[in-house]
Amino acid sequence: MTGDRTPPSPREVALSYLEALNVGDVDLIASHVSEDFHNEHTSARGTSLVGRDTYRERLPSFLESFEDLRYEAEDVIAEGCRVAVPYVLTARVSGHPVRIRGMFRFRIEDGLITHRVDYWDGEEFRHQIEDRS
Repeated sequence: MTGDRTPPSPREVALSYLEALNVGDVDLIASHVSEDFHNEHTSARGTSLVGRDTYRERLPSFLESFEDLRYEAEDVIAEGCRVAVPYVLTARVSGHPVRIRGMFRFRIEDGLITHRVDYWDGEEFRHQIEDRS
């Protein structure tokens, strides 16, 4: 039947979201999240927020701060609407190369990310961006 489309699986949505982050397209990234998206950070250096519009407003600053941002999925663990993606983030921040291992935990409903929890070590990040001259 034409017009009937199977929505992407939660696993596919999570991987598409990471690819959108790697491309750095603000609108493409924001198109992966629900209107009431909850973006939760466990690191003291992260800032949690609620809402697609608020998330979209903050993305340009984040992408500018993390030059050449790249997320590489180490694994994808999917069960129903829940997906966990251990990752390696690489970027340049204030001229310093950064490599951080972390994990995203997603809840994905109707093809959109409704909740994202980001686990990463803020102290490891701080250590990598400190001026060591």
